[in-house]
Formats: sequence, C-alpha cells, structure tokens
Amino acid sequence: MASRNSSRIDRRVLWIAASAVALGFLVALEIAARHYGGVPGPITNQAREVIFPPKPGPLYGGLGLMMVVLTWRQRFIAAGAAVGIDLVFILVRWAAGVEVPEDQFFGNGALWAMLGCAVFALTRRTGQERLLLLKGVGLGLLLVTGRKAGDTWLLITSKTRPTVLDPYVAAADHALGNPSWLAGRLLEASGPVTTHILDLVYAQLAVAAVVVAVYQLRNVAAEGRFPRHHLVRTFLVIGVIGPGVYMLFPVVGPIFAYGPGTSGTGGVEWAVANVWPHTAPSIGVPHPVPYDGITPRNCMPSLHTAWACTIFIHSRKGPRLLRYAGTFWLVATLCATLGFGYHYGVDLVAGVVFVLTVEAALRAYDHGWDRAGVRLVAHGTVVFAALLLSYRYLPQHMAAQPWLFGPLVLLAMASVIYGYVRTTRAWEPKAAPARPLEPQPELI
Repeated sequence: MASRNSSRIDRRVLWIAASAVALGFLVALEIAARHYGGVPGPITNQAREVIFPPKPGPLYGGLGLMMVVLTWRQRFIAAGAAVGIDLVFILVRWAAGVEVPEDQFFGNGALWAMLGCAVFALTRRTGQERLLLLKGVGLGLLLVTGRKAGDTWLLITSKTRPTVLDPYVAAADHALGNPSWLAGRLLEASGPVTTHILDLVYAQLAVAAVVVAVYQLRNVAAEGRFPRHHLVRTFLVIGVIGPGVYMLFPVVGPIFAYGPGTSGTGGVEWAVANVWPHTAPSIGVPHPVPYDGITPRNCMPSLHTAWACTIFIHSRKGPRLLRYAGTFWLVATLCATLGFGYHYGVDLVAGVVFVLTVEAALRAYDHGWDRAGVRLVAHGTVVFAALLLSYRYLPQHMAAQPWLFGPLVLLAMASVIYGYVRTTRAWEPKAAPARPLEPQPELI
C-alpha cells in the first residue's frame, strides 16, 4: 500500500513539474517573440482567439483529443456547444461587417468548449474524475498551443541565424544522388492531381496525428486513466527538442537556397543559385551563406518526416485501415518533403534517426531502463550526432565518394531502425503458454 501511494505521489509531482516546465517554456517563447520579432508569442495568440478569429490550426483536433476523457453524452454536448458558439461568432461578425478569411470561420467554439470543461472540472468534479478531465483539457490545449509555440520557434530561427548551412547539406546530399532534385522533377511531370494530393497530406499532418491519437486513447473514459505511452507524448517531445537542433544547424531547404522559393520569385535574390529542381548544384567549397530574416531555418532534421514516422509507428497496432493510412501518410510525406523542395535527402535520414531515438527513450522510460534500452538510445544518439558532424565537416568527401558515403549513411539509419524494431519487440509482453490438461482418473 505504501509503495502504491508513493507511486501516486511521484506521478503527481511529475505532472506538476512537467506543467511548470511547459508554462516556463511558453513564457520564454512569448518574451523571445516580442524581443526578436516584435510580435505576440504563443500565449497572447492563444488568448486572443477566445474572441478574435482564430488562425488556421487544429482547434477542433484539440477538442477531439480532449473528448477522449468524456462519456458519449458529454462528447455530444461538448461538440454541440462548440459548433453552436462558432455559429454565434459567425453571425455576430457578419452583422458587424467584419471580414474573416474562409479558413478562420471556425475554431473559437472549440476553444470555448475546452475552457468550459476546465471550469467544469474545477467546480463540479473532485478527486480522480477532476484530474482525468483536467488531463484531457491539457492534452487538447497542448496540441493547439504547441502549433503556436512551433511558429514562434520558427520565427526565432529566422531572426537569430542570419546565415544558413545549405551548401554543406547540398554537397553531402550528392552522396544520396540529390533525391530532392529527382523528386522535384518527377512531381513536376506527374501533373496537378499528384501535387494537390501531396500538398494536402503535407499540410494536414496534425489531422492524421489526431486520428491515430484518438484511436489509441479511445478507452480512456472507460478505464479512467491514460495509457503509459501514446503518440501525443512523442509529438510533443519532438516539437520541443527538434527546433533546438535547428538553432545548431540552420538550413532553409533546396527550393529556397537553390530555387525561386515558394512564391515563385521571392527567394531568388537570396538563393545561392536558381537551379532546383532541373540542375544539381555544383560541388564547390561549402561555406555559410546569408539569407533573409523571414524564412524559417527548419530543415535539419526533417521534423515532418519525424512526425510522419511517429504516425506510422503508432498506427501499427490499429486495425488494417489505420495501418494502411499510416503507411500512406509516411510515404506521401516523404514524397512531398522532397518533391516540393522543402528538404534534402540527408534531412530525411536525420529525421528518421532522430524520431526513433526519441521514441526509444520514451519507451525505455515506460519499460524501465534496462541494458537494451540504454544501448538503443545511446546508439541512436551517436548515429544522429555522427550524421550532423559528417554533413558539417565532411560534405566534400561525401560528394566526391558517393559510392562509399551513400551506403554508409543508409546503413547507419538502417542500424537504428533494426535496433529499434528488435528491442521494442523484445519488450512486448509475451503470451503465457496454455497449461496442459491434467489427466482425469478413469471411472470404473
């Protein structure tokens, strides 16, 4: 009994500490946004959406995550309230003559519904029921606020890193055969339908994540607790750690550094050369190059790849349709990141190693830090660091000897994939063998 109580106390302390760290992180981002960009940060932007038209984001996705802790009756009430509040906002803005972009019509109601559930938990619930409902609200708000925190992070990278390292990454990418250039030409030749599909997949990553997360958390209301490990945890850790690597290795991507930018012409004045995707960049002496103070330095590693891999991993235990959807989302995301020129091939490799290392650390924490878990996390960390150091200090060698460094890069990634699959499978609970039936004495 004492050990169970101490475990509960430890979990409460952990939740309080995590909440304090998250709040401190958001406050720091708020200060940084105002200092570097003179714009509101994630806290202000989230608060203003209680009244003002919300920016495009997963507000209803956050509401969907929160509703995993509600009963079906409560879910219908929360969803109905959210839609009703949004309709009221739309009518009021229409009557006042306020012009609102089409993608900002809805969202206020979802935020009001989540805040209402928080007030309901504090005033009408006690004990474990209150804690569970507050966890659900926190989960939903974290998804929404995380998006805004990510936008602030990207702003900070553009303001604090005036030079980028794209020439180093482009040279290292020769070892893989410049896959972004190849994918860009293939996408250009495939026609507008393929482009629209990949653009939709790339832009709606959060929707796919919410679908998988809701499936994983579908039994929370019935069981009265969250599972030890789920997709949202990995997403949040990736979102916190990944932008820190952006600061160490600022890269803008092929379409910006070697192409016209996403607007068609806006990036040419800053580009090293306007050659993407038809002509591979020449191999010279890599050096940092200046770039504008607007474009995020968000390529190394590819967090879009990392998040798509997370969706793929966490969809493996779902029904067949969910597994197929997870596979499609991963493949389509990889094609989009390369085909649109947002990433180099070596970014994707780093993203895969990064996410498997994060996922391994979280699973090892839940399972208990045994030797296999420590070895897997250490191996992933070393490989990730080795990749970044190679891209930074050996790009010319990688470009000059692609037959050697290309396979080495892929083998390094494959070793982390193999180690992750082997270790996590060993952690899976084994089914106990059926006991043989004892012979019954014969009746005479």
